[in-house]
Amino acid sequence: MWFRMLGVGAVALISALTIALALTGRLGLYINPESSWFAVSMAALALVGSVISFLLPLGAAEDHGHDHGDEPAAGHDHDHDHDHDEHAQRTPRQLAGATVTAAGGVLALGLAGTMLVVPPATLSAELAASRTTGAAPLFQNADTVALAITGDTASFGIGDWASVFATATDPEVFDGTEISLTGFVAPGPKGFDLTRLIITHCVIDAQPASLPVAAADIPRAGQWVTVTGTIRDVDGQLQVKAASVEPIDEPKDPYEF
Repeated sequence: MWFRMLGVGAVALISALTIALALTGRLGLYINPESSWFAVSMAALALVGSVISFLLPLGAAEDHGHDHGDEPAAGHDHDHDHDHDEHAQRTPRQLAGATVTAAGGVLALGLAGTMLVVPPATLSAELAASRTTGAAPLFQNADTVALAITGDTASFGIGDWASVFATATDPEVFDGTEISLTGFVAPGPKGFDLTRLIITHCVIDAQPASLPVAAADIPRAGQWVTVTGTIRDVDGQLQVKAASVEPIDEPKDPYEF
């Protein structure tokens, strides 16, 4: 029962937690919402499998193929103590399997316990700074710049504009474009960087996207703000000239996908 709880029980607990996060709308703090259906489906399948596993009697797998008839087989020693010693002995392979089961169960239970005790939280500004490589990350394809040139940028987020800023060969085309974007403040060489974490699949692959903002007043690092302003071409480099920088609470959906 102990090993069953470590393995199957932990899987059932994590599956239930995954479904609970999806029902409460907090699964998006861990994975891309487009992948939620797959995660929830696999969690439901694992939960059903765990329930079926618990319905099996203990020792059913070990008893498979053993003769339980009334007549003893010829040549078998039926001494109780000898039988007990024989079952008590475990081969190195069995011991290794038990160790792996215990280790995996402890890790799974630890993860499940952490999810229960620690509420879901967004990745910090410090983490975004630690993942900054110095090179401009490209989150979109080449069509992003072409779409931006047409002026159809209503759906653009910080990740889209970061790609435009990094790849535009004619920055003067975007000079004068008005934008309103939300992100958190990160230190920048001039003014500050308006930053947001971009997720492809889950929080493990989260990467920061930033836009340089020129503003008279610089909020504290990590503060969420909505910046309204105009894109300017400054010596061939695009930046946002802020008309207003409004501090806000962290939004419900802090990531871009």
